[in-house]
Amino acid sequence: MTISPEDSAYINAHRQEDIRMLALKGTHDSRVNLTFCLNQIKAWQKARTKLPLWAAENNIIFPATLSMEQCSSQLTAENKLDILQKHHAGGTLTDLTGGFGVDFTILSQLFQHATYVERQPELCEVVTHNLHVMRNKPELNNTVCEDGISFLQEMKPVDWLFLDPARRNQTGNKVVALNDCEPDVSSLYPLLLQKAGHVLIKLSPMLDPTLAIQQLSHVQEVHVVSVCGECKELLILLSNGPESPIDDIPITCTNISHNGEKDLFVFTRKEERNSPCPYTSQLSTYLYEPNASMLKAGGFRSIANRFSLQKLHPNSHLYTSARLIGDFPGRRFLIQSACPFGKKELKSMLAGIEQANITTRNFPENVATLRNRLRLAEGGDTYLFATTLNNGQKTLIRCQAISSIDTDFCTRP
Repeated sequence: MTISPEDSAYINAHRQEDIRMLALKGTHDSRVNLTFCLNQIKAWQKARTKLPLWAAENNIIFPATLSMEQCSSQLTAENKLDILQKHHAGGTLTDLTGGFGVDFTILSQLFQHATYVERQPELCEVVTHNLHVMRNKPELNNTVCEDGISFLQEMKPVDWLFLDPARRNQTGNKVVALNDCEPDVSSLYPLLLQKAGHVLIKLSPMLDPTLAIQQLSHVQEVHVVSVCGECKELLILLSNGPESPIDDIPITCTNISHNGEKDLFVFTRKEERNSPCPYTSQLSTYLYEPNASMLKAGGFRSIANRFSLQKLHPNSHLYTSARLIGDFPGRRFLIQSACPFGKKELKSMLAGIEQANITTRNFPENVATLRNRLRLAEGGDTYLFATTLNNGQKTLIRCQAISSIDTDFCTRP
């Protein structure tokens, strides 16, 4: 698969422009495949932030819209690379569910030989082309157009396997459960571990990490990954060797900013169960909101104990302290004021405020309803948290954000 010189010239000349206007104008050059070019320009405009390495190359071919939506971002692929580097990965790698090849392209840098497997012929052709364009060790990489499970059954053992099971059913609807994904890793993992010393599996961020651990065997690590405050991936690392008790498996919560900086917090279920967690109905000087990975993984007692924080309520997942915690894995705020939800108190606290960023935690109203009730536009420098304190008091907390790896200021990939 290649791009004609005419198509390449058109794409490079117009890729910064509005797709709708280009479609209306058309082209007088009959050699240009306008439909193909417009699809490529649309994909490139998405890739500028999601896949900058790919967008930097002039002759990259992008796949259909669904494949672009489903593929990893460059940031999350590079996070997987960091995980493998910590395990001194090398030797041989096979990616059984290659897709657009983002993870494969990044991960294969560590290996002496890597094999990409994808059952869709068009994607296979696209990735083969792109690997050569990106000069990604073509002599050491092998692309195979075959069903991943069929290939797995016949392949020789390798050092590492990677797979990202499809999370859509035959009607195109999203699925979450392990046994609803294709392939079903809950039944496949014994064969995976026969074929590789290490297996890295990318799962839906909607899946409960504890449930995933319970359904699999030989789990070595769990990684809950967010980008700019949005939970993107659940990664499970399987490994041959002695099996760890479920409560001792490390769970790493990672939040990545738009420039690649990371918030990390690692805990185990044993630590979570045994950690003391003081609750309070009294707000102190600072307020803390855990990042999306922490909220997903549920290390709420561990984080309180680790940073000597008080939790506002067992179900509120907000914390307070008198001393500022600089490396808290999430957002930090200076508390300016707080009040119960009486009309008089609200009017006094919100005087002069026309817009605010509103968050609800353990509160009976959602953000949209509360925003309408308070008659506040979205945005600005004021942050409002509607929550419940440990004594059951419904409370509105007015805050000012403290600069950190702050998810609100990220450019979302």
